[in-house]
Amino acid sequence: MKHIAEIRQKVQQQRDDIIQFMRDICAIPSMESQIGPVGERIQAEMRKLGYDEVRFDKMGNTIGRIGDGPKVIVYDSHIDTVGVGDPNEWPWDPFVGKVENGCLYARGACDEKGSTPGMVYGLSVARDLGLLDGYTVYYFGNMEEWCDGIAPNAFVEVDPKVRPDFVVIGEPTKMRVYRGHKGRIELKITAAGRSAHAASHYLGDNAVYKMLTVIMEIRELDRRMRFGYCSHPVLGHASIAVTNVEARTASLNAVPDRFTIYLDRRTTLDETREGLIAQVKGLIADYMQDEIKVEELHYDTPSYTGFVFPVDKYFPAWLMEDTHPLVQAGQRALEALWGEPQPLGTWDFSTNGVYWAGKAGIPAIGLGPGDEKTAHTMNEHVPLDDVVRAAEWYACLPQAIAR
Repeated sequence: MKHIAEIRQKVQQQRDDIIQFMRDICAIPSMESQIGPVGERIQAEMRKLGYDEVRFDKMGNTIGRIGDGPKVIVYDSHIDTVGVGDPNEWPWDPFVGKVENGCLYARGACDEKGSTPGMVYGLSVARDLGLLDGYTVYYFGNMEEWCDGIAPNAFVEVDPKVRPDFVVIGEPTKMRVYRGHKGRIELKITAAGRSAHAASHYLGDNAVYKMLTVIMEIRELDRRMRFGYCSHPVLGHASIAVTNVEARTASLNAVPDRFTIYLDRRTTLDETREGLIAQVKGLIADYMQDEIKVEELHYDTPSYTGFVFPVDKYFPAWLMEDTHPLVQAGQRALEALWGEPQPLGTWDFSTNGVYWAGKAGIPAIGLGPGDEKTAHTMNEHVPLDDVVRAAEWYACLPQAIAR
Protein backbone atom coordinates (compact mmCIF):
# COMPACT_ATOMS: atom_id res chain seq x y z
CA MET A 1 0.00 0.00 0.00
CA LYS A 2 1.18 3.52 -0.86
CA HIS A 3 1.64 6.53 1.38
CA ILE A 4 2.18 4.54 4.59
CA ALA A 5 5.33 6.47 5.48
CA GLU A 6 3.61 9.79 4.70
CA ILE A 7 0.61 8.88 6.83
CA ARG A 8 2.86 8.03 9.75
CA GLN A 9 4.87 11.22 9.32
CA LYS A 10 1.85 13.54 9.12
CA VAL A 11 0.15 11.91 12.11
CA GLN A 12 3.28 12.09 14.23
CA GLN A 13 3.71 15.76 13.30
CA GLN A 14 0.27 16.36 14.82
CA ARG A 15 0.78 14.12 17.86
CA ASP A 16 0.69 16.93 20.42
CA ASP A 17 -2.46 18.41 18.88
CA ILE A 18 -4.18 15.00 18.87
CA ILE A 19 -3.37 14.40 22.54
CA GLN A 20 -4.43 17.89 23.60
CA PHE A 21 -7.67 17.45 21.65
CA MET A 22 -8.23 14.16 23.47
CA ARG A 23 -7.72 15.76 26.86
CA ASP A 24 -9.98 18.68 25.95
CA ILE A 25 -12.96 16.52 25.02
CA CYS A 26 -12.57 14.28 28.08
CA ALA A 27 -12.58 17.40 30.26
CA ILE A 28 -16.05 18.34 28.98
CA PRO A 29 -18.76 16.33 30.78
CA SER A 30 -21.20 14.67 28.37
CA MET A 31 -23.24 12.38 30.58
CA GLU A 32 -26.83 11.34 29.90
CA SER A 33 -26.40 12.22 26.22
CA GLN A 34 -25.83 15.93 26.93
CA ILE A 35 -23.34 16.18 24.08
CA GLY A 36 -23.86 19.79 22.95
CA PRO A 37 -20.73 21.33 24.56
CA VAL A 38 -18.38 18.49 23.63
CA GLY A 39 -19.85 18.54 20.13
CA GLU A 40 -18.98 22.23 19.83
CA ARG A 41 -15.38 21.51 20.82
CA ILE A 42 -15.12 18.72 18.25
CA GLN A 43 -16.64 20.91 15.57
CA ALA A 44 -14.10 23.63 16.31
CA GLU A 45 -11.30 21.12 15.65
CA MET A 46 -12.88 19.98 12.38
CA ARG A 47 -13.23 23.56 11.20
CA LYS A 48 -9.58 24.17 12.03
CA LEU A 49 -8.68 21.14 9.90
CA GLY A 50 -10.76 22.36 6.96
CA TYR A 51 -13.68 19.94 6.85
CA ASP A 52 -16.13 20.66 4.03
CA GLU A 53 -19.18 20.59 6.32
CA VAL A 54 -19.45 20.79 10.10
CA ARG A 55 -22.74 20.95 12.01
CA PHE A 56 -25.17 19.44 14.48
CA ASP A 57 -27.95 17.24 13.13
CA LYS A 58 -31.56 17.49 14.29
CA MET A 59 -30.98 15.02 17.10
CA GLY A 60 -27.97 16.97 18.36
CA ASN A 61 -25.20 14.68 17.10
CA THR A 62 -22.06 16.17 15.55
CA ILE A 63 -21.42 15.68 11.84
CA GLY A 64 -18.28 16.48 9.90
CA ARG A 65 -17.96 15.74 6.17
CA ILE A 66 -15.04 15.62 3.75
CA GLY A 67 -15.55 15.09 0.02
CA ASP A 68 -18.54 14.37 -2.18
CA GLY A 69 -17.60 11.15 -3.96
CA PRO A 70 -19.98 8.29 -4.73
CA LYS A 71 -18.59 5.90 -2.07
CA VAL A 72 -19.64 6.81 1.47
CA ILE A 73 -17.85 5.83 4.68
CA VAL A 74 -19.07 6.81 8.15
CA TYR A 75 -16.67 6.90 11.11
CA ASP A 76 -18.92 6.39 14.14
CA SER A 77 -17.89 7.43 17.65
CA HIS A 78 -20.33 8.02 20.50
CA ILE A 79 -19.26 11.04 22.52
CA ASP A 80 -21.57 10.69 25.50
CA THR A 81 -20.53 8.79 28.63
CA VAL A 82 -22.01 7.13 31.66
CA GLY A 83 -22.02 9.08 34.89
CA VAL A 84 -19.24 9.22 37.47
CA GLY A 85 -21.20 8.43 40.62
CA ASP A 86 -19.74 10.30 43.58
CA PRO A 87 -16.78 12.35 42.23
CA ASN A 88 -15.25 12.34 45.72
CA GLU A 89 -14.71 8.59 45.44
CA TRP A 90 -12.40 9.02 42.43
CA PRO A 91 -8.65 9.13 43.12
CA TRP A 92 -8.41 11.94 40.54
CA ASP A 93 -10.76 14.36 38.82
CA PRO A 94 -12.81 12.11 36.48
CA PHE A 95 -12.84 14.72 33.72
CA VAL A 96 -9.45 16.39 33.97
CA GLY A 97 -8.06 12.92 34.56
CA LYS A 98 -4.41 12.02 34.95
CA VAL A 99 -1.64 10.69 32.72
CA GLU A 100 0.34 7.81 34.15
CA ASN A 101 2.62 5.33 32.36
CA GLY A 102 1.53 6.77 29.02
CA CYS A 103 -2.19 6.29 29.69
CA LEU A 104 -4.92 8.89 30.16
CA TYR A 105 -7.27 8.00 33.03
CA ALA A 106 -10.58 9.86 32.69
CA ARG A 107 -14.29 9.29 32.22
CA GLY A 108 -14.90 8.56 28.55
CA ALA A 109 -11.22 8.03 27.72
CA CYS A 110 -11.93 4.45 26.69
CA ASP A 111 -15.69 4.47 26.13
CA GLU A 112 -15.57 6.12 23.67
CA LYS A 113 -13.97 9.52 23.28
CA GLY A 114 -10.63 7.83 22.60
CA SER A 115 -11.50 7.20 18.97
CA THR A 116 -12.64 10.75 18.13
CA PRO A 117 -9.20 12.45 17.86
CA GLY A 118 -7.89 9.71 15.59
CA MET A 119 -10.95 9.80 13.36
CA VAL A 120 -11.03 13.59 13.07
CA TYR A 121 -7.29 13.88 12.36
CA GLY A 122 -7.00 10.65 10.37
CA LEU A 123 -9.60 11.75 7.85
CA SER A 124 -7.93 15.11 7.37
CA VAL A 125 -4.58 13.37 6.81
CA ALA A 126 -6.16 11.05 4.24
CA ARG A 127 -7.64 14.06 2.43
CA ASP A 128 -4.32 15.92 2.42
CA LEU A 129 -2.59 12.91 0.87
CA GLY A 130 -5.24 12.46 -1.83
CA LEU A 131 -6.51 9.19 -0.37
CA LEU A 132 -10.18 10.17 -0.35
CA ASP A 133 -10.69 10.60 -4.10
CA GLY A 134 -14.07 9.13 -5.00
CA TYR A 135 -15.23 9.13 -1.36
CA THR A 136 -17.56 11.04 0.87
CA VAL A 137 -16.47 10.45 4.47
CA TYR A 138 -18.29 11.46 7.62
CA TYR A 139 -17.17 11.76 11.19
CA PHE A 140 -20.30 11.05 13.25
CA GLY A 141 -20.00 11.96 16.94
CA ASN A 142 -23.21 10.73 18.45
CA MET A 143 -25.23 9.84 21.52
CA GLU A 144 -25.43 6.11 22.09
CA GLU A 145 -25.15 5.08 25.72
CA TRP A 146 -28.87 4.92 26.46
CA CYS A 147 -30.17 3.23 23.32
CA ASP A 148 -27.73 1.55 20.93
CA GLY A 149 -28.31 2.36 17.29
CA ILE A 150 -30.83 5.17 17.67
CA ALA A 151 -28.38 7.84 16.46
CA PRO A 152 -27.30 6.00 13.27
CA ASN A 153 -30.94 5.12 12.60
CA ALA A 154 -31.72 8.85 12.60
CA PHE A 155 -28.58 9.50 10.48
CA VAL A 156 -29.97 7.25 7.73
CA GLU A 157 -33.68 8.04 7.97
CA VAL A 158 -33.92 11.65 9.20
CA ASP A 159 -30.75 13.78 8.99
CA PRO A 160 -28.63 13.81 6.86
CA LYS A 161 -30.56 10.92 5.22
CA VAL A 162 -27.40 9.18 4.03
CA ARG A 163 -27.00 5.43 3.72
CA PRO A 164 -23.26 4.69 3.86
CA ASP A 165 -21.54 1.91 1.99
CA PHE A 166 -19.24 1.13 4.93
CA VAL A 167 -19.05 2.01 8.61
CA VAL A 168 -16.14 2.13 11.05
CA ILE A 169 -17.04 1.91 14.75
CA GLY A 170 -14.58 3.44 17.20
CA GLU A 171 -15.51 1.46 20.33
CA PRO A 172 -12.41 0.07 22.12
CA THR A 173 -10.85 -3.00 20.48
CA LYS A 174 -7.28 -2.94 21.85
CA MET A 175 -6.28 -1.78 18.36
CA ARG A 176 -7.53 -4.94 16.65
CA VAL A 177 -10.21 -5.24 13.97
CA TYR A 178 -13.54 -6.32 15.46
CA ARG A 179 -16.41 -7.63 13.37
CA GLY A 180 -19.52 -8.10 15.50
CA HIS A 181 -21.08 -8.83 18.87
CA LYS A 182 -24.11 -10.30 20.57
CA GLY A 183 -27.42 -8.46 20.44
CA ARG A 184 -29.98 -7.89 23.14
CA ILE A 185 -33.62 -7.27 23.87
CA GLU A 186 -34.95 -5.47 26.92
CA LEU A 187 -38.18 -6.80 28.38
CA LYS A 188 -40.38 -6.28 31.40
CA ILE A 189 -42.61 -8.80 33.13
CA THR A 190 -45.46 -7.56 35.28
CA ALA A 191 -47.45 -9.64 37.75
CA ALA A 192 -50.88 -8.33 38.77
CA GLY A 193 -52.25 -9.01 42.25
CA ARG A 194 -54.74 -7.55 44.70
CA SER A 195 -53.96 -5.21 47.57
CA ALA A 196 -54.89 -5.89 51.18
CA HIS A 197 -53.77 -4.78 54.61
CA ALA A 198 -50.70 -6.70 55.69
CA ALA A 199 -52.50 -7.68 58.91
CA SER A 200 -55.03 -9.49 56.71
CA HIS A 201 -52.72 -10.29 53.82
CA TYR A 202 -54.60 -13.52 53.04
CA LEU A 203 -57.45 -11.37 51.72
CA GLY A 204 -55.13 -10.01 49.04
CA ASP A 205 -53.14 -11.58 46.21
CA ASN A 206 -49.43 -10.79 46.61
CA ALA A 207 -47.92 -9.91 43.21
CA VAL A 208 -44.38 -10.45 44.51
CA TYR A 209 -45.04 -14.10 45.33
CA LYS A 210 -46.41 -14.72 41.84
CA MET A 211 -43.09 -13.66 40.34
CA LEU A 212 -40.86 -15.90 42.47
CA THR A 213 -41.18 -18.95 40.24
CA VAL A 214 -40.61 -16.87 37.11
CA ILE A 215 -37.39 -15.43 38.55
CA MET A 216 -36.15 -18.91 39.39
CA GLU A 217 -36.93 -20.05 35.83
CA ILE A 218 -34.97 -17.09 34.44
CA ARG A 219 -31.95 -17.99 36.56
CA GLU A 220 -32.16 -21.62 35.41
CA LEU A 221 -32.42 -20.57 31.76
CA ASP A 222 -29.29 -18.45 32.14
CA ARG A 223 -27.46 -21.38 33.75
CA ARG A 224 -28.37 -23.61 30.80
CA MET A 225 -27.09 -20.92 28.40
CA ARG A 226 -23.72 -20.81 30.17
CA PHE A 227 -23.39 -24.54 29.65
CA GLY A 228 -23.91 -24.45 25.90
CA TYR A 229 -27.62 -23.94 25.22
CA CYS A 230 -28.08 -21.15 22.66
CA SER A 231 -24.38 -20.61 21.98
CA HIS A 232 -22.38 -19.41 18.97
CA PRO A 233 -18.80 -20.47 18.13
CA VAL A 234 -17.62 -16.86 17.67
CA LEU A 235 -20.02 -14.67 19.65
CA GLY A 236 -20.26 -17.00 22.63
CA HIS A 237 -23.29 -17.93 24.70
CA ALA A 238 -26.52 -16.03 25.12
CA SER A 239 -27.57 -14.84 28.56
CA ILE A 240 -30.53 -13.52 30.50
CA ALA A 241 -30.55 -11.50 33.72
CA VAL A 242 -32.99 -9.68 35.96
CA THR A 243 -31.65 -6.12 36.08
CA ASN A 244 -34.29 -4.13 37.98
CA VAL A 245 -37.48 -4.59 39.99
CA GLU A 246 -40.42 -2.39 40.97
CA ALA A 247 -43.24 -3.05 43.43
CA ARG A 248 -46.46 -1.06 43.64
CA THR A 249 -47.98 -1.06 47.08
CA ALA A 250 -50.30 1.22 49.03
CA SER A 251 -47.88 1.32 51.97
CA LEU A 252 -45.28 -0.74 53.82
CA ASN A 253 -48.24 -2.32 55.59
CA ALA A 254 -50.03 -3.43 52.43
CA VAL A 255 -49.77 -6.36 50.03
CA PRO A 256 -48.28 -5.25 46.67
CA ASP A 257 -50.84 -5.39 43.87
CA ARG A 258 -48.21 -5.13 41.13
CA PHE A 259 -44.64 -6.37 40.78
CA THR A 260 -42.45 -5.76 37.74
CA ILE A 261 -39.05 -7.14 36.80
CA TYR A 262 -36.83 -5.96 33.95
CA LEU A 263 -34.73 -8.31 31.85
CA ASP A 264 -31.58 -7.96 29.75
CA ARG A 265 -31.51 -10.86 27.29
CA ARG A 266 -28.26 -11.09 25.29
CA THR A 267 -28.76 -12.81 21.95
CA THR A 268 -26.73 -14.67 19.37
CA LEU A 269 -27.29 -14.98 15.63
CA ASP A 270 -30.50 -16.49 14.25
CA GLU A 271 -32.59 -15.60 17.30
CA THR A 272 -35.69 -13.67 16.32
CA ARG A 273 -37.53 -11.01 18.28
CA GLU A 274 -40.69 -13.10 18.24
CA GLY A 275 -38.81 -16.19 19.39
CA LEU A 276 -37.15 -14.33 22.26
CA ILE A 277 -40.45 -13.00 23.57
CA ALA A 278 -42.09 -16.41 23.20
CA GLN A 279 -39.22 -18.01 25.11
CA VAL A 280 -39.74 -15.71 28.09
CA LYS A 281 -43.50 -16.17 27.99
CA GLY A 282 -42.85 -19.90 28.08
CA LEU A 283 -41.26 -19.52 31.53
CA ILE A 284 -44.66 -18.55 32.95
CA ALA A 285 -47.03 -21.34 33.98
CA ASP A 286 -50.05 -21.70 31.68
CA TYR A 287 -52.52 -20.94 34.44
CA MET A 288 -50.71 -17.64 35.18
CA GLN A 289 -50.58 -16.30 31.62
CA ASP A 290 -53.49 -13.91 32.23
CA GLU A 291 -51.95 -12.54 35.42
CA ILE A 292 -48.29 -12.17 34.37
CA LYS A 293 -47.58 -10.20 31.21
CA VAL A 294 -44.40 -9.89 29.13
CA GLU A 295 -43.74 -6.65 27.23
CA GLU A 296 -40.95 -5.39 25.02
CA LEU A 297 -39.53 -2.04 26.10
CA HIS A 298 -39.58 1.01 23.85
CA TYR A 299 -37.49 4.19 23.82
CA ASP A 300 -39.01 7.58 23.07
CA THR A 301 -37.10 9.91 25.39
CA PRO A 302 -36.37 13.28 23.72
CA SER A 303 -32.74 14.11 23.02
CA TYR A 304 -31.27 17.29 24.51
CA THR A 305 -32.53 19.18 21.44
CA GLY A 306 -36.08 17.87 21.96
CA PHE A 307 -35.81 15.45 19.03
CA VAL A 308 -37.87 12.26 19.47
CA PHE A 309 -37.22 9.09 17.49
CA PRO A 310 -39.25 6.17 18.92
CA VAL A 311 -37.61 2.74 18.63
CA ASP A 312 -38.11 -0.70 20.11
CA LYS A 313 -35.40 -1.83 22.50
CA TYR A 314 -34.49 -4.78 20.33
CA PHE A 315 -30.90 -4.81 19.14
CA PRO A 316 -29.98 -7.75 16.87
CA ALA A 317 -26.68 -9.60 16.99
CA TRP A 318 -24.38 -9.22 13.99
CA LEU A 319 -21.18 -10.76 12.68
CA MET A 320 -19.22 -9.94 9.54
CA GLU A 321 -17.63 -12.92 7.80
CA ASP A 322 -13.86 -12.92 8.17
CA THR A 323 -13.63 -13.06 4.36
CA HIS A 324 -15.79 -9.96 3.83
CA PRO A 325 -13.95 -7.30 1.77
CA LEU A 326 -14.34 -4.67 4.50
CA VAL A 327 -12.92 -6.99 7.16
CA GLN A 328 -10.03 -7.86 4.88
CA ALA A 329 -9.43 -4.18 4.13
CA GLY A 330 -9.24 -3.46 7.84
CA GLN A 331 -6.69 -6.20 8.29
CA ARG A 332 -4.65 -4.98 5.29
CA ALA A 333 -4.48 -1.48 6.73
CA LEU A 334 -3.42 -2.81 10.10
CA GLU A 335 -0.68 -5.02 8.70
CA ALA A 336 0.57 -2.34 6.28
CA LEU A 337 1.00 0.09 9.16
CA TRP A 338 2.36 -2.13 11.90
CA GLY A 339 3.56 -5.26 10.17
CA GLU A 340 2.22 -7.97 12.44
CA PRO A 341 -1.18 -9.56 11.76
CA GLN A 342 -3.60 -9.48 14.68
CA PRO A 343 -6.48 -11.89 15.32
CA LEU A 344 -9.95 -10.62 14.56
CA GLY A 345 -12.22 -10.03 17.52
CA THR A 346 -15.74 -9.25 18.67
CA TRP A 347 -17.01 -7.02 21.47
CA ASP A 348 -18.52 -8.35 24.67
CA PHE A 349 -20.77 -5.33 24.95
CA SER A 350 -23.13 -3.75 22.44
CA THR A 351 -22.40 -0.94 19.94
CA ASN A 352 -24.12 1.07 17.23
CA GLY A 353 -23.38 -1.91 15.01
CA VAL A 354 -26.77 -3.25 16.10
CA TYR A 355 -28.26 -0.73 13.69
CA TRP A 356 -25.57 -0.40 11.01
CA ALA A 357 -25.02 -4.11 10.41
CA GLY A 358 -27.76 -5.72 12.50
CA LYS A 359 -30.83 -3.82 11.27
CA ALA A 360 -29.72 -1.93 8.15
CA GLY A 361 -27.37 -4.59 6.76
CA ILE A 362 -24.57 -2.06 6.16
CA PRO A 363 -21.07 -3.60 6.37
CA ALA A 364 -19.31 -2.47 9.54
CA ILE A 365 -16.09 -3.13 11.40
CA GLY A 366 -14.49 -1.58 14.45
CA LEU A 367 -11.10 -0.44 15.63
CA GLY A 368 -10.39 1.76 18.59
CA PRO A 369 -7.85 2.34 21.34
CA GLY A 370 -8.45 0.97 24.82
CA ASP A 371 -9.83 -2.17 26.44
CA GLU A 372 -13.60 -2.40 26.89
CA LYS A 373 -13.13 -4.11 30.26
CA THR A 374 -12.16 -0.74 31.78
CA ALA A 375 -15.28 1.00 30.43
CA HIS A 376 -17.70 2.42 33.01
CA THR A 377 -15.15 1.94 35.81
CA MET A 378 -13.06 4.40 37.83
CA ASN A 379 -10.07 2.67 36.22
CA GLU A 380 -11.17 3.72 32.73
CA HIS A 381 -8.12 4.63 30.68
CA VAL A 382 -6.58 4.56 27.23
CA PRO A 383 -2.95 4.43 26.02
CA LEU A 384 -2.16 7.79 24.43
CA ASP A 385 0.20 6.14 21.93
CA ASP A 386 -2.78 4.15 20.67
CA VAL A 387 -4.98 7.26 20.47
CA VAL A 388 -2.39 8.65 18.04
CA ARG A 389 -1.75 5.35 16.22
CA ALA A 390 -5.47 4.95 15.60
CA ALA A 391 -5.32 8.08 13.42
CA GLU A 392 -2.91 6.25 11.12
CA TRP A 393 -5.32 3.34 10.65
CA TYR A 394 -8.33 5.61 10.12
CA ALA A 395 -6.35 7.49 7.46
CA CYS A 396 -5.18 4.30 5.78
CA LEU A 397 -8.48 2.42 5.62
CA PRO A 398 -10.11 4.15 2.60
CA GLN A 399 -7.24 3.21 0.27
CA ALA A 400 -7.28 -0.34 1.70
CA ILE A 401 -10.99 -0.56 0.79
CA ALA A 402 -10.31 0.77 -2.70
CA ARG A 403 -7.80 -1.99 -3.50
